[in-house]
Formats: sequence, structure tokens, C-alpha cells
Amino acid sequence: MTPKRIYLDVCCLCRPFDDQRVHRIRMETEAVTEILKHCMTDWELVGSEAIESEIFEISDEERRESVESVLQFTRSRVVIDEEVEAIARGYHRFGLSPFDALHLACAGSAGAIFLTTDDPLIKSIKKHEDKITTRVHNPVQWLMEETLDGSEDIE
Repeated sequence: MTPKRIYLDVCCLCRPFDDQRVHRIRMETEAVTEILKHCMTDWELVGSEAIESEIFEISDEERRESVESVLQFTRSRVVIDEEVEAIARGYHRFGLSPFDALHLACAGSAGAIFLTTDDPLIKSIKKHEDKITTRVHNPVQWLMEETLDGSEDIE
């Protein structure tokens, strides 16, 4: 069986370092943490030049280093080439920001599920799901759907 390929955008990667007093953030942190645990064993975390570039832009050095440390779990990395850039330009025409379009193109080129905590982004992508084949979800929603049938154990 092929492992699930997971692309966590930088919002997801930052979640464990956000204010955990907010209930939603705490739930998303737990989901991201659980997904990362699976990526250490039976799922595949996909990285990209886009993720690395966006993390590099984090001004708080301690936060940036903490988020960078999560990248150690990536098993593959998408290099941005002309094909990925062309796909991203198409997504940008749908109204996605350049970084969001690039992340979505990277996830799609890797055959990965794109997970984000950015509700407006999910909503924008869902408006064009007839043209976008990459699966896009909030990590909490996706993890619940993946484990609902009881075939995956959540600790």
C-alpha cells in the first residue's frame, strides 16, 4: 500500500507554536502533531522550496528555527520548476495569493493532500474544485475523516 502523502502549509507548520489558549488553535495543533507522528512511520510528509522560502520570511528567529525543525520529518521535497510555476500561475488567476498558489501547485505535483488552517484559502480553492484536483482540507477535518472508520489508531 502506498503511504499517504501529506503537504502541510506553513500555517499548519506554525500551529504548534501559536497561542494554545485558543481552543481552535489547540485542536489544530493536536491534529498537526498527530499527522506528524504518522509521517514518522507510515505516511509521507512532503516539503518544498516554497515552504522553505516562506519559513525563511518568519522574522522571529526562535519561531523560525522551531518551524524549521519540523522539516526534518519530510521524506521528499518539491523543487519549483517551470511546470510547477505554470500551474501556480493558473491558480493565481483563480484569485489565490502567489504563495498559496505555489503551495497548492507543489502539493499537486507531489500527489499530496494539501492541509491548511487558512479557512479563506480553503473556501477559495473549493470554489474552483472543478479545475483543481488536489484534495484540500483543514488538518482537523481531514484527520477525523481519515480515522473515522476506525482503521487508524489515534493516541
